Amino acid sequence: MVNPPMDDADGEESAHLEVTDEGAERPPRPQSSKAAIVIATLMVAVVLWATQEIVLPILLALFFALIGNPIIRLLGRLHVPRVLSAIVVVFGGIVLAVALAGQVAQPAMDWARTLPQQVTKVTPKLRALIKPVQEANRMAESLAKVTATPNAPKQVQVIAADSSDPMTRVAKFAPHLVAQLLAVVLLTLFFMIFGETLQKHSLELVPSWRKKRVTMEILQSIEQEVSRYVLTISLINIALGLAIAGCLYAIAGIDLQSALLWGTMAMVLNYAPIVGPLIGVVVMLVMGIVTEPDLAHALIPGAIYLGLHTLEGQIITPVVLGKRMAISPLLLMIALMVFGWAWGIVGLLLAVPLLVCLKIVLSKLDGMEGWARLME
Repeated sequence: MVNPPMDDADGEESAHLEVTDEGAERPPRPQSSKAAIVIATLMVAVVLWATQEIVLPILLALFFALIGNPIIRLLGRLHVPRVLSAIVVVFGGIVLAVALAGQVAQPAMDWARTLPQQVTKVTPKLRALIKPVQEANRMAESLAKVTATPNAPKQVQVIAADSSDPMTRVAKFAPHLVAQLLAVVLLTLFFMIFGETLQKHSLELVPSWRKKRVTMEILQSIEQEVSRYVLTISLINIALGLAIAGCLYAIAGIDLQSALLWGTMAMVLNYAPIVGPLIGVVVMLVMGIVTEPDLAHALIPGAIYLGLHTLEGQIITPVVLGKRMAISPLLLMIALMVFGWAWGIVGLLLAVPLLVCLKIVLSKLDGMEGWARLME
C-alpha cells in the first residue's frame, strides 16, 4: 500500500518536530530573538559588575583551583587522598607566597615611601633627551606672544596635589583585604576538595543522556585543558620572573631584594598579555633612570625586561602551548579593556583564562565551532 503524498506544509511541520530520547515527537522550542540575547548579555554584564565583591573571590578561587588541580591529580596517582592533597597544595602555596612577600615587602615599602623624591631625579637625567622638545616649546611660545592680542586673558592651570599617604590608605582597607583573602583561600580549598562531586551532581540536572555526555565533555575539557594551561602559564611566568631577577642582579648590579621585587612584578604582570609587559617595560625604564647615574646604564633594566619577555612571548610560550590555546590579539585586547575596566587588576589577570574557557565551550558545541576558530 502506497502512503499518500505529504504536502509541503505537512513536510515543513514534520521537519521542525523534535524527537526526544523516548522517540516521541514534540513541537520545536521557541527561538530567542537577537535583541533578547543582547539584552540578556548586557544584564548579565551589569550584574557581574555590580556584584564584583562576591564574584571576584569566586573567580580567583576557581583560578587558583585550576592551577592546583594537575598537582592534585598527580598526587592522586600516588594514592594520596584528595582532601590531604588539597590541603598540602593550598598551604604550600600560602607558604611560598608568604616567603616571597617577606623578601619583597621591605624594598616595596622603601620604593613606595621614597617614590615622590625619586621621581624628581628623573627630570635632570631626561633633560638631554627632551632638549629638542623644549626648544620647540620656546619657539611656540614666542610665536604665541607675537600673534596674541594685548587684552587676551591669561589662563592659569591649577593642579591639585594629593597629599594623602599611600600607607594610610592601605591601612584603612587592610581589614577588608584580609577578609577577601581569607574568602579566596577557603573557596580555593573547597573547590579543590569538592569540585569533582559538584561536577557529578551538576550532570544529574541535565535531562537527556546525549546532553549529559556533551556537558560532561565540556566540563572535563575545561577542567583539564584550562588547568593545564593555567599551570603551564604560571610555571612560565615564575621562570620569567626568576630570569629577570637574576639578570638584574648579575648584569644591572641591583641588590637581591630589589631584583626579587622586580622579578615578582614581572611574573604577575605577565598574566595580562600585552598590557602587563608594556607596563613592566615602562616601570623598568623609570627604575633604571632613577637608580643609575648615566643614561646608558639606565636603559639596561628595560632592555633586560624587553629581551626576556620577547624570548618568552615569541618562542617559549607558543612552542609549549601550541596553536590550540592561541587567542586572537584583537579579541585579547578587547577582553583586557573590558575586564580591566570592570574588575581592575583582577580582571586583567582573569581575562585570558575566561577567554580560553569560552573557546573550549564553543569548540564542543554543535554549530559553534566556527566561533571558536574565529577566536584564534
